[in-house]
Amino acid sequence: MKQIVILGFAVLLALGPVFSCEAAPKDKILLATDILEEIMGIPEKGIPPSLLNDAAGIAIIPNVIKIGFVIGGRHGTGVLLVRGEGGQWSNPSFISLTGGSLGWQIGAQSTDVILVFKNRKSIDGIMNGKFTLGADAAVAAGPVGRRGEAATDASLKAEIYSYSRSRGLFAGVSLEGSALQIDEEANASYYGRRDITARGILTGNAGGETPEISRLKAGLAASAPKH
Repeated sequence: MKQIVILGFAVLLALGPVFSCEAAPKDKILLATDILEEIMGIPEKGIPPSLLNDAAGIAIIPNVIKIGFVIGGRHGTGVLLVRGEGGQWSNPSFISLTGGSLGWQIGAQSTDVILVFKNRKSIDGIMNGKFTLGADAAVAAGPVGRRGEAATDASLKAEIYSYSRSRGLFAGVSLEGSALQIDEEANASYYGRRDITARGILTGNAGGETPEISRLKAGLAASAPKH
């Protein structure tokens, strides 16, 4: 067993470049917008609008790569936006999602991940440093489609609801143990400021909007029309 685990680590290290092949910050915003529009365009399989109506924030992480050979790992980068007091959405801060697992597994898969935050507590935790799903906040696979509307009331106790899309399928997914972190390098690259912080971006201190940000915000506003 020890030799197998060592081999698993060796395979993951050899596949490290796969994890590092990521899109440019602008392309991540465009990909996130495409994912949101595609998922919300299929009402019977998308995120219930009532869940987004009450959301404090949303993270969209395209192309999360999951690789396993006894030792498993997942990694991806995307964007995080929060809703202000007036219902408007912030500019996006770039984030990363990283996780690992141990068990009998083999293969590779790319998935799109969406996290819906019910309150600002979890978002503040991400801005303050490394944040682990399931340990720092309760996370659960979210309800899907119009039939999930009834499940988005007070009976849902999790602070974060998670979704994934793989090979055309969209459903709730368990991401416990995965860590969320601010991608400082991507923020600095996209906004052109080394001193920019995630808190500054999410509270409206990052300057104006680019066309891709405007499109992403418009997509979110259309998905949560009550605001």
